[in-house]
Amino acid sequence: MTTTHSGVPRPKRLGAAPARDDLTAVERLGVDELRALQLDRLQWTLRHAYANVPFYRAKFDAAGVHPDDCRELADLAKFPATTKHDLRDNYPFGMFAVPQQDVRRIHASSGTTGKPTVVGYTERDIDTWATVMARSIFAAGGRPGHKIHVAYGYGLFTGGLGAHYGVEKLGATVIPASGGMTARQVQIITDFRPEVIMVTPSYMLTLLDEFERQGLDPRASSLRTGIFGAEPWTEQMRLEIEERADLDAVDVYGLSEVMGPGVAQECAETKDGLHVWEDHFLPEVIDPDTGESRPDGEDGELLFTSLTKEALPIIRYRTRDLTKLLPGTARPAFRRMEKVTGRTDDMIILRGVNVFPTQIEEIVLRVDGVAPHFQILLTRPDRLDCLTVLVEARPDTTADRRRTAADEIRARVKDGVGVSVDVDVVDPDTLERSAGKMRRVIDQRS
Repeated sequence: MTTTHSGVPRPKRLGAAPARDDLTAVERLGVDELRALQLDRLQWTLRHAYANVPFYRAKFDAAGVHPDDCRELADLAKFPATTKHDLRDNYPFGMFAVPQQDVRRIHASSGTTGKPTVVGYTERDIDTWATVMARSIFAAGGRPGHKIHVAYGYGLFTGGLGAHYGVEKLGATVIPASGGMTARQVQIITDFRPEVIMVTPSYMLTLLDEFERQGLDPRASSLRTGIFGAEPWTEQMRLEIEERADLDAVDVYGLSEVMGPGVAQECAETKDGLHVWEDHFLPEVIDPDTGESRPDGEDGELLFTSLTKEALPIIRYRTRDLTKLLPGTARPAFRRMEKVTGRTDDMIILRGVNVFPTQIEEIVLRVDGVAPHFQILLTRPDRLDCLTVLVEARPDTTADRRRTAADEIRARVKDGVGVSVDVDVVDPDTLERSAGKMRRVIDQRS
């Protein structure tokens, strides 16, 4: 065994990230082989975190657990969870487990709700990240030699550079378009003819609108695969994108605290949830209220433990994403996570009823005469919370059809979600657009 800088033994099976020709070799592991690999790497991670991160040493000691207490994968449930608040409390570098000179890159969240969460990567971490991202692109249908248009934002956000390095690791050609300049993005896609696009689903809808605004048929473009992530999206949005763009729309999952994009990927041949790359990331699902573990197949909050990260090992990180774990299909050894249906911190409690933006989205996308661009406006007149769905009309929708569409949305929300809302069908192109994640909820309650 080799050792880390602190002398914590690194398991022999950690190794370097595989070469490009070996990207899919791990997918042929048997379940027992994968579980043995996970346990080996989990034990290393717990020891690495305990030895090198004062936060984890204190947290483990307070909970009365030690890395040596992990003798099987189920023992992970004995260890305390990590939250976004923990990362913010240790801002900026308090969660790092290696010396600064070993960190090759730093990323961070936007910090719009407080201090950003800061993450670091060693050279090995960056190679691992590129490998799982390349594996994800391959599972989505990308191949060496393809041109891949990356419209995720570059910078401290992990999306752009995470996708970029994965494309290169795969042996494909990256077009680093980043976000914004929508008209120019359409021109680049038209002229450069990429086979794959990687972007948020809400911005893909904006790009499709721009194609049509320029008099171009998006179905005639070169794009054949869309890899969409960074925000929850529904099956109805998948159908909308696939119909308008004539491509396969698949989901990619990741978050900066765990690695970035490439933690899990939906496979093009099945489109039935995201296979988690469990040789690097160990998933759990818990009851979000009690913290109790839930078995595979039951809904709950998703947790991740990194298995190979050096700079910032993360133990039982509470993602706040709601999903369930299911058996693997296209990649049988790797469990699937169901498409994320919402987040515990995106949940709106309206007069005692839990409402998620994705529930509204599904309804909007089923109503004729309106575009898939919507926002939720929360107000509190006369001390009573009110929710208004703002949704754009399509350009050719008549005034009568707008009124009918508003009535349909209002009725479907009442029947399907169980709460009364107001609906305002507004003119086309009046809601804010975003080159990244769409701001779905505007809270004006004081």
